[in-house]
Amino acid sequence: MHLDQILDKIHPLPGTSKAILKASITEITFPKGHILLRADKVEPNIYFIKKGIARAFASLPDTEVTFWFGKEGDTVISMKSYVENQKGYESIELLEDCVLYELQAGNLQKLFLEDLPISNWGRRFAEQELIKTEERLISRQFRTASERYQQLLDEHPDLIQRVQLGHIASYLGITRGSLSRIRAEIR
Repeated sequence: MHLDQILDKIHPLPGTSKAILKASITEITFPKGHILLRADKVEPNIYFIKKGIARAFASLPDTEVTFWFGKEGDTVISMKSYVENQKGYESIELLEDCVLYELQAGNLQKLFLEDLPISNWGRRFAEQELIKTEERLISRQFRTASERYQQLLDEHPDLIQRVQLGHIASYLGITRGSLSRIRAEIR
């Protein structure tokens, strides 16, 4: 997904402001399996996915819990690092070779002080990230695993083809065996 599309999806910017923001963003690539963000570390960058897919997970003593997938057009961020400059709790693993747009959070904070449209863009960005988090929490609390799987199929059917079933099961909060049963019922 092109950078202009990603920025506009968050909030349209006047041409001058968009050019200023884009001047602070660089395009980078990383291979499948790369850990982009690490738990227990202050992460200084924000990423936008141009091409590829990623997952956010937390490590427990005997397992990993996947709680987010991101694909083309999505933002990869540690909100705790971004908002409070504190260590994040999540790690982000790239599940495919990825092309990303990288923005240093410190540069963005500086632009907020210098350019009101960019500041408003940043507010909309934070609001959208909050809504996404709220929707994931509500889904996890109030929908059954079958309903969450069906929602995943409806909203992101390509994830089923691109992501290992073990990660999907973890995301749904179930075992691989339970996921297999749900998939058989839905077919």
